[in-house]
Amino acid sequence: MKRKGLLGAGVILAGAYFGVGNYFYNYALNAKKKKTFLQDNPHLAQSAAIDPQVEAAAKKEDQIFLAKHPPVDKVIVSNDDLGLLLHADYYPSEESISKWAVVLHGYTGQSAEMVRWIRGFHEQGFHVLAPDLRGHGKSEGNYIGMGWHDRKDILSWLDFILYKDGQAEIALFGLSMGAATVMMTAGEELPDNVKVIVEDCGYSTVRGVFTHQLQDLFGLPPFPVMNAANSVTKLRADYDLYQASSVKQVSKSKTPMLFIHGNRDSFVPFEMLNEVYSAAKVEKEQLTIPGAGHGECVKVAPDLYWEKVHSFVGRYI
Repeated sequence: MKRKGLLGAGVILAGAYFGVGNYFYNYALNAKKKKTFLQDNPHLAQSAAIDPQVEAAAKKEDQIFLAKHPPVDKVIVSNDDLGLLLHADYYPSEESISKWAVVLHGYTGQSAEMVRWIRGFHEQGFHVLAPDLRGHGKSEGNYIGMGWHDRKDILSWLDFILYKDGQAEIALFGLSMGAATVMMTAGEELPDNVKVIVEDCGYSTVRGVFTHQLQDLFGLPPFPVMNAANSVTKLRADYDLYQASSVKQVSKSKTPMLFIHGNRDSFVPFEMLNEVYSAAKVEKEQLTIPGAGHGECVKVAPDLYWEKVHSFVGRYI
C-alpha cells in the first residue's frame, strides 16, 4: 500500500509539474495563443521623452515610403523536419547593386511593423529583406522560437540572398526578439558577406528575460516554474530555453556589432545591454538612449540613432 501511495503521489506531482509547464508554454510560446499580458503593460507604455510631433511626422514618412515601395513577398522552406513556409517582405533598391540589410521584428510582431527601420536602411541604398519569424505574420509555425530556432532560419535567408546576389554585403538588424535573433545568429558560421550586426534592445538570455517576466507579472521565483516550462518546450517546440543565450552566441561572433538600448527599458531590462556588450570580442560600440523605453530608441532620439547606426554600418559596407 505504501508503494502505491508513493506512486500515486508521484503521478500527481508529475501531472502538476507538466500542467504548470504547459500553462506557461501556452502563455509565452504558443504562437496561436493571444499574449494578453502585452496589453496595457506598464513596461510598454509610451515614454514621455517621445516628441509627439516628430513621431507623427515619422509615421507619415513611413506611410509615404510604403506607398512608393510596396514590398515583394518572398518564401523559403525551413531547413528542418517541419518544412515550414517562411515569408519575408523584400524591398529592392534602385540605387544599390550589392548592399543588403536583413531587418527582424520583435516578439509577436511581424515585418510590416518594421517600416521605420526598413525605410532607414532603404534610404541609404540598401536592398532590404524583412522576414516574418516562424510563428509570426505570414510565416508558418505553432511556436515562438525566441531567436533560437530562428537563427537557423536566418542562415537560410542569407542563402536566399547569396543565391540572388553572390557579391552581397549584408547587415543584420534586429529589434527586441529580433535583436536576440541576430545576436544568436552571430555565433554561427556566417558567410563572409555578413559584414556588420546591429541589435536594438535584445535580451541576454531567454532564461533571464523569462525569469524577469515571471517575477514581474506573477511574483514567482524561477524554480520550479522555469524548469517545468523548459520541459514542455523541449517536448512541444524541440528546443531548450536554457541553451538559448545571446551572451554565449555573441562571445563566438567574428562580426562587428553595435548594441543599442534605452535606459528606461524595464521590459527587457537595460542591464542586459552590458551582459551582451561585455561578451562581444569583436569590433563593437554601444549606444544608450536616455529616457527610451522598450523599442523606443529610434523614436526618442531619431537623429542620434540613425547617425550612429549609419556611421557604424558604413564602416563595413
